[in-house]
Amino acid sequence: MLTVPEALARILALLSPVGVETIPLAEAAGRVLAEPVRATRDQPPFRTTAMDGYAVRAADCAPGRALRVVGEAPAGRAWTGRLGPGEALRIFTGAPMPEGADAVLIQEDAERAGDIVTARATASPGDHVRPQGLDFRADDVVPAPRRLAPADVALIAAMGAAQVVVRRRPRVALLPTGDELVEPGAAPAPDQIFASNHYGLAALLAAQGAAPRLEPIAPDRPEALAAALRRAADADLIVTLGGASVGDYDLVGAALGERAFYKVAMRPGKPLMAGRVEGAPVVGLPGNPVSAMVCGHVFLRAAVDALLGVPAAAPVRETAVLGCAVAAEGPREHYRRARLSRRDGALVATPYEQQDSSVLSLLAGADALVVRPAHAPPAAEGDRVAFIRLRDA
Repeated sequence: MLTVPEALARILALLSPVGVETIPLAEAAGRVLAEPVRATRDQPPFRTTAMDGYAVRAADCAPGRALRVVGEAPAGRAWTGRLGPGEALRIFTGAPMPEGADAVLIQEDAERAGDIVTARATASPGDHVRPQGLDFRADDVVPAPRRLAPADVALIAAMGAAQVVVRRRPRVALLPTGDELVEPGAAPAPDQIFASNHYGLAALLAAQGAAPRLEPIAPDRPEALAAALRRAADADLIVTLGGASVGDYDLVGAALGERAFYKVAMRPGKPLMAGRVEGAPVVGLPGNPVSAMVCGHVFLRAAVDALLGVPAAAPVRETAVLGCAVAAEGPREHYRRARLSRRDGALVATPYEQQDSSVLSLLAGADALVVRPAHAPPAAEGDRVAFIRLRDA
């Protein structure tokens, strides 16, 4: 069996970044920038005031000194004159500084009567003045690749770009298999259950930036599975769900024209496989709901990143205090569903006692996956453990 890092490396080796598209900036949040964005001019494009007050010559400004107000400059409307000795200009935040002025006397330090303003404080050159280009200069860039956060979108807008070139959302076909499955809302037979894995994984993949596609359930017949895989072959990645074990009706392995690996030393998730069908990369996940979702976090999130052209890696592992004793581990790395809490200021991870891979309700209540290495000895309450965060606790 492969280790988790070895399996992830083989999955990523099957994948290449998808193509690009140009979209309006208003739609760019969360997308992956594919080409750098270059600023069209300095920001601010002129010296500007950072406060409401009076533009002055610092040398003229001292407590008790009276200055003559010669005009007014609101934001968006520059005053076109030049400030001379003993003069002041009423100015508002964001307005261009006039020629001749080198400081702003804030309005809290000024007393005005008609066209005369009297300073109540001194001023030094540069006080409350933002220099041209303080934020960025013309031709500065937002680099690519980069997953665009809200602040990135604001920066690109300030640079003057109305459109951006991004990676298109990778098409991921989610293909559940098995005669025991029916879609939610259907009427199951007594020996059937509702299919859930493809819905949970679709939510996970969409949050990572993919465009998941829910395929119809494929029956447990080789020809039906082959036809379903052919229909899904236009996707950038096919993810099968179920049919990955060694039973008579586990057919996915036989359908792979090119198999990259089969079985990973992890729990849950051992019967994982990957390969290609008619050139399309395929990852075959186990059918147990928790196994499928854990594999989604460990492998598929990184796979989406690879398709988007951003650095792809295993999920970040944090550390916490163990909230209860746990037994020794077997020959596979174990991903235990756990709750996160705080105890005396320390972050505590407490695994559930029940870890059966079919119990989805515990995964829905879990905040984290505590990761225990293969062959790890028993751990006591209070020991440090690694975990993968599923949500903020």
